Amino acid sequence: MKGKNALTLRRKEIIQSYVMIACSVIGLCLFVIYPIGWTFRWCLYNYSGILAPVYVGFENFAKIFGETGTRFWQAVGNTFVFAIGKLAVELPLALVLAYILASNLKGKDFFRTIYFLPSMLSVAVIGIVFFYLFGSYNGVVNEVLVAFGGKRISWFTNGTLAMIVLMITSIWQNFGINMLFFMTGLQSIPVELYESAAIDGASSAQRFFKITIPMLGPVTQMVVMNALLGSLKVTDLVLVMTNGAPNGKTEVMMSYIYKQFFSSVQAGTANNYGYASALCIITAGILGIITLIYLRMTKKSSEIY
Repeated sequence: MKGKNALTLRRKEIIQSYVMIACSVIGLCLFVIYPIGWTFRWCLYNYSGILAPVYVGFENFAKIFGETGTRFWQAVGNTFVFAIGKLAVELPLALVLAYILASNLKGKDFFRTIYFLPSMLSVAVIGIVFFYLFGSYNGVVNEVLVAFGGKRISWFTNGTLAMIVLMITSIWQNFGINMLFFMTGLQSIPVELYESAAIDGASSAQRFFKITIPMLGPVTQMVVMNALLGSLKVTDLVLVMTNGAPNGKTEVMMSYIYKQFFSSVQAGTANNYGYASALCIITAGILGIITLIYLRMTKKSSEIY
């Protein structure tokens, strides 16, 4: 009798386990596996969503590497410029602020909260706010420049300036969360290492570069990886602030693909789901290669730590 009860209880536990993971599995199938399968299918078709699909084989991929794909490769270049320029400022800024706030600074909890708040705001809201801050005629930034004797700058009609504004906006939103990641890593470094270095006469700068930076290796790898992929996948900020203007100089990979999927009608042409699906596959390949290269480069340091 006891064996039968134990078997029944075991069966209930198994059923309960399957029920608990069912939602996750269903969500994975609906929102990950099915879209991937859909993309691989329609990349071989010419399909506008209205007329019947026409099988074209690998013609969509040929377009990407031909004259039609020129705008896409320009967007790829813009994406890397955005990512490199942004991370070159954002990550050092986050690290320095984390190092400062990890000390016995008065009010550090207040500053920690203030710096983290932008990462909790909607990208659309942040984009609109910064768009008006850098407005050509009544923007706060231009008003400040005029107050100090400068001239008004048309930020969004110059490709370089527009890209810089996008970087500034993205840095302001994301440096706080990276700062918290670095602070978590700083708190895990044994205090004894700093005490021993101080006894040996090491300066603050020497302790920072000889102890802090090396010991933050695993955290830095994670932060750089997340920030890099997040920057390469930027979409909504560009669509809200510049929509790729001027003349595609701020267009990025994801915003270009989005327009091929949903917004081509605004330009007087039909949507092209097949071409957009092919673009998705090429973009996924680019991101995958970047990820593999980065993991390969950081493999040695991962083994050390």
